[in-house]
Amino acid sequence: MEKLTEKELNALVALLDDTDREVKDHVKNKIISLGNEVIPYLEKQWENSFNPDIQKEIEELVHELQFSLLKARLVEWKNSEDKDLLSGLWLINTYQYPDLEFEKLNAEMHQIYFEVWTAFKNDLQPYDQVRIINNVLFSKLRFSANTKNFHSPANSMIHNVIETKKGNPTSLCCVYLLVAQKLGLPIYGVNLPNLFVLTYATSEQTFYINGFNKGLIFSKSDINNYLEHLKITPVKEFFEPCSHEEIIKRTLRSLIVSFEKLGDVEKSEEVRALLAILEEEE
Repeated sequence: MEKLTEKELNALVALLDDTDREVKDHVKNKIISLGNEVIPYLEKQWENSFNPDIQKEIEELVHELQFSLLKARLVEWKNSEDKDLLSGLWLINTYQYPDLEFEKLNAEMHQIYFEVWTAFKNDLQPYDQVRIINNVLFSKLRFSANTKNFHSPANSMIHNVIETKKGNPTSLCCVYLLVAQKLGLPIYGVNLPNLFVLTYATSEQTFYINGFNKGLIFSKSDINNYLEHLKITPVKEFFEPCSHEEIIKRTLRSLIVSFEKLGDVEKSEEVRALLAILEEEE
């Protein structure tokens, strides 16, 4: 990154108020070319400025820099070997809360896991193990479906979900899944139409878990009935585990709908750009 002195940076920021569009665009491109290291400086300038026009320009620049960083990180995540689920959810979270640190989120998630782990018994049958997780997550910790604000963007932000204990089907199942994986259980996500669920799947036994309905256990025939009710033809993926990448894509799709419902076209377009990164063929 090209280094500029504070004096040179001050001169650049002062030009953000220039009435000549060409000058302003040149200045913006110059600041963006400096990369993310310039963000703390811009934030300081925002605080010290009494000019609302310059403040607005700074806000847009900071957002553009942060969004570029998010896109680069998402590409990195997509190309990573394990596509860690919590890392993917954290990246989506940084779209709205760029200052959220992964370590903080990881510690919060570990605390939830610890609550379940202290009540857990490895020698129990799968149904009983799931009932213990259900009891801790939905009765003790009081995680629940956000039916009141189903389309709120907060439901797709894992940090919000952990904080408020409310989420949508995908985010509640993600909390459940992260705990179950840490416990070493064969529990995975399942992409159903209009509903995200979990499956406990081994060669001996398969059943399903509805994280949006307090961990309700159900069967393959229940899925068939559900699909029949929706007049949707059953396909293999409605019954089988999906990848972490599919879960992140689904979370981004929910976020697009949330912003569309709020009439925030700009944000829904930006989230579409994030989804496009994951949908691009190698």
